[in-house]
Amino acid sequence: MNNRELIIEAGRTENQYWKDLWKYRELFYFLAWRDILVRYKQTVIGFAWALIRPFLTMVVFTIVFGNIAKLPSGGAPYPILVFSALLPWQFFSNALSECSNSLIANANLISKVYFPRLIVPTSSVIVSFVDFMISGMILLALMAWYNFVPDWRILTLPIFILIGFAASMGAGLWLAALNVEYRDFRYIVPFIVQFGLYISPVGFSSSVVPEQWRLLYSINPMVGVIDGFRWAILGGEASIYLPGFALSVGLVALVFFSGIWYFRKMERKFADVI
Repeated sequence: MNNRELIIEAGRTENQYWKDLWKYRELFYFLAWRDILVRYKQTVIGFAWALIRPFLTMVVFTIVFGNIAKLPSGGAPYPILVFSALLPWQFFSNALSECSNSLIANANLISKVYFPRLIVPTSSVIVSFVDFMISGMILLALMAWYNFVPDWRILTLPIFILIGFAASMGAGLWLAALNVEYRDFRYIVPFIVQFGLYISPVGFSSSVVPEQWRLLYSINPMVGVIDGFRWAILGGEASIYLPGFALSVGLVALVFFSGIWYFRKMERKFADVI
């Protein structure tokens, strides 16, 4: 008969916590895969939902801003201009929505067993990233339709994807922790997502913003992310407003690291509050 030892740990050091993230990596895979299956389970067209929503949004924005408002596209086909911004925006908005509810949705798991709680919102961001990759198929189709070939800048796209991931992760951690403490945030997040779509340069190029306002406009961290995506994908006349981009990236870094700090600070209370 094997002797079993029950070890009760009152607390864990910071180094132990980060080691536990690797130790519990299988739980991370399980949560991400479970959420992907649940999202598309018993749907008629399955993963096509990740294509239909951004495609229809792109069509509406192209008609309103490209055909009616006649806003400039910098020489690129307007649908590609719009979709190169929709990709990072959809990733960001989906991550916010999923992360904000991730801890509440996994309340039973959080209240019963120990594991690094950071795994839960991170797995939600990964699920949103899967949607991002699927939606990228529309961009490839648009490039083929318009016979549009990107230049060497496309090689820098992973850098801007990483910045977008940091923005999504940081904001998601803030909202996940706040939603546990203040349940009102489940009503606030949809408003943030809807409002953010209109104040971000998704349906138009940020170059239409007057020069004297561009730095202030870049306080929205997604402005730098979207401009980076367009610069990498469109090439040609697409440009980055460097002061604004630097400000946006700085704010992304601030949101990311402060999100981790606040999440870790509140983490020990989750099991009691949730």
